[in-house]
Amino acid sequence: MKPQVQFRLRIRNGDDIAVGPGKIALLEAVANTGSITAAAKLLGMSYRRAWLLVDTMNRCFKSRVVETEAGGNRGGGTRLTALGAEVVRSYRRIESRAAKASASEIAALTRLLASSKAR
Repeated sequence: MKPQVQFRLRIRNGDDIAVGPGKIALLEAVANTGSITAAAKLLGMSYRRAWLLVDTMNRCFKSRVVETEAGGNRGGGTRLTALGAEVVRSYRRIESRAAKASASEIAALTRLLASSKAR
């Protein structure tokens, strides 16, 4: 098996983690499903956990990254705000640039790993 490389950028705002890999995955799931409930299920987490993560992000940024609409005739829903979409794009760009900038060092480091079959 080929080694897996993961960048795990987290940005703190005071005591809170404003954004990190799990929160970005949650924002992407909300964007794809239109629902915190469906996004939570997709990611294998409880609705409460997902809601708390969204609440933390909404408090950490200058304006909300996720907006919810209560039920009613249209059944409600959840969507990323323009800021939320920009947070996801920026985070993914940072990941991509970090991977490209460090590609040769990552390749050199992974060549030093023992084969997973040898262990």
